[in-house]
This record gives sequence, structure tokens and C-alpha cells, in this order.
Amino acid sequence: MLAKRIITAVIGIIAAIFIVNYGQWVFAAAALALGLLAWQELTAMMSCRGIKLAYWPGLAGIALLWGTAWLGNPRETVAVVLLVTFLALVKMVLKHGTFTLTDAACTVAGTLYVGLAFAHLVLLRFADQSVVTAAWLGTMPAGAAYLWLAFVGTWASDTFAFFVGSQFGRHKLAPAVSPGKTTEGAAGGLAGSILAVTALGYLCHFPLGHSAAIGLLVGVVAPLGDLVESSLKRCCGVKDSGRLLPGHGGVLDRFDSIMFAAPAVYYYLQVFSLR
Repeated sequence: MLAKRIITAVIGIIAAIFIVNYGQWVFAAAALALGLLAWQELTAMMSCRGIKLAYWPGLAGIALLWGTAWLGNPRETVAVVLLVTFLALVKMVLKHGTFTLTDAACTVAGTLYVGLAFAHLVLLRFADQSVVTAAWLGTMPAGAAYLWLAFVGTWASDTFAFFVGSQFGRHKLAPAVSPGKTTEGAAGGLAGSILAVTALGYLCHFPLGHSAAIGLLVGVVAPLGDLVESSLKRCCGVKDSGRLLPGHGGVLDRFDSIMFAAPAVYYYLQVFSLR
């Protein structure tokens, strides 16, 4: 199992470096594929709970949300949300007795959870497309550097939380949702995220104050994303969201934290500028 996890992680990191730095249609297509796979996993998970998500309206909604981000029309997001809501409610009427209000509500919530998260990966990657960042090892588009802040902060948070929690963890953070997480581990993860993002910000010549603030932000929201997905799995009575990634579970298992971190970094950058 450990060997599988290591091999999958190495392949994943190599693929991530290429896809994020290359950008263009390759990154956009990867984000869409991940979003659609995540929806497939969420639909299967919820069915274990007896909740029937409207599969095709949700799938279409996620693709359209991705499209609004990729094509640069985020204002159309409201129209997509309205469309998915109406389709779910219409199905509730047409399939009365087999498709309930709970099913419709979960369809809308699930579409927004998955669709908006992966749409923000696209928004963050293609932010400030005309700007090139002078990094330590060369140059890269500013959007790629922004996305790496989210990824590195998330990975550092998870890694530091694991090692600090395993060595010093005494107080449970959320025992009803994730019994293995401790407040000591969460504090270690927060410190790790701040250190890692500040270091990356230094290499990319970003203001250190903003880099540290982003590290703090990611260190707070990334574990929340993990806890949200853990809560979903516990509610549905499953261990992993899927089996796509050997030793790591599914897309939701691997991207649950970044699904919260990427939007947080994106909106931080809407308020402040690192240029």
C-alpha cells in the first residue's frame, strides 16, 4: 500500500508540474476532466445514502461552470446556477415520488460544490495572463505561480499536520468526522503552510507579507476542505470517494483541500495584488 501511494504521488507531482506550468488548453481540459470525475464519485457516494442526484443536469452544470471560467465569462455563472436549480426542480415535478426535494437540493449543492471549486482552479491559473513572474529557476506565468501557492500551501499543511499530529497530537480536532486529526496537527499544518508559501513567495519575488498571509489563509481553509469531504464520506458510509488513484482513493480524496484553497487564494488576489 505504501509503495502504491509513493508511486502514485510521484507520478501525480510530475504530471501536475507539467500541466500547471504548460497551462493553455491542457490545464483547462485537465480541470474539466477532474471536475466531471469528481461529480461521478459524488453521485456514487450519495447513492449509498439513498440520495439520487440528477446526474446529467449536474454534469452539464459542472461543464458550463468550467466554460464560464475558461472562456472568461464568470458573470454567466449565475445563469448556470439558475439553470441547474430549475432542471433539478423540474425533475422533482416530473419524477414525483422517485426524485424528492432532498434529491433536488443535493443535486444543486453538489453541482456548486464540485463545479465552482474546479472552475476556480481555471480562474486562478489564468489570472493575470499578460504578467510573467521572475521565479528563482526562471520565469513562469503569474497564474501558474498563484496556483502553486495554493498547491504548495495545501501539500505543506497536510504533510506538517501528519507528522506533528503523529508525534505530538493529544487533543482531537473533529472526532465525529475525522478521528485521526488533532489540534496539535492542525497547528503544525498551519505553520507548515505559512513557511512553505512564504518561501515560495520569496523565490517568486512576491511581497513576503502577502505570501505569509496567503500561507495563513491556505493553512486554515485547506483542512476545512478535507473535513468537509470526510463528513460527506462518513455520512454516506464509504471509506474513499473512489478508486481512480491507487493508494490515494478518488479525485475528491486528493483534491478536497485544494477545492477550498484555490478559491481562497483567487479571492485574496482580487482584493490584493502580488505584482
